[in-house]
Amino acid sequence: MQDLIPLTGIWFWWIVAGVLLLFELMTPGVFAMWLALAAASVGIADYFIDLNWQLELLVFAGFSLLYVYLARPWYSRNKLQNSDQPNLNQRIYSFVGKSYVLHEPIVDGEGKLDIEGTRWDVLGPDLARGKAVRVTAVEGMKLRVTEV
Repeated sequence: MQDLIPLTGIWFWWIVAGVLLLFELMTPGVFAMWLALAAASVGIADYFIDLNWQLELLVFAGFSLLYVYLARPWYSRNKLQNSDQPNLNQRIYSFVGKSYVLHEPIVDGEGKLDIEGTRWDVLGPDLARGKAVRVTAVEGMKLRVTEV
């Protein structure tokens, strides 16, 4: 069976670690990094202890499970961080509670509103152009408004 997998050894695991780190850079998330760390650990262990390929795979699986398990609390704790800009990538939610002036009248429940140079579709009661409205909610990509 050793003839089928002649590449296992110290360098094989360092190459696997490098490939996994490159994969980590190309994909979102933080998962392949722990597998790369496991591969590097097997490479280090194989340097000091001559392991056969079956044991190398078993040690890799063990290190992988260990590192993913140890990283899980760290990742879940740091994933949801408080921010001074909680709506940074969801700008539409930052308009809720603010007042603006209608750019186009609301007819049959739909109209337009200009906010910071961007035109938004609005839903609300029929109102004339130039009326002051307050954004009360977000419905999909439309703003729900009421008269101020």
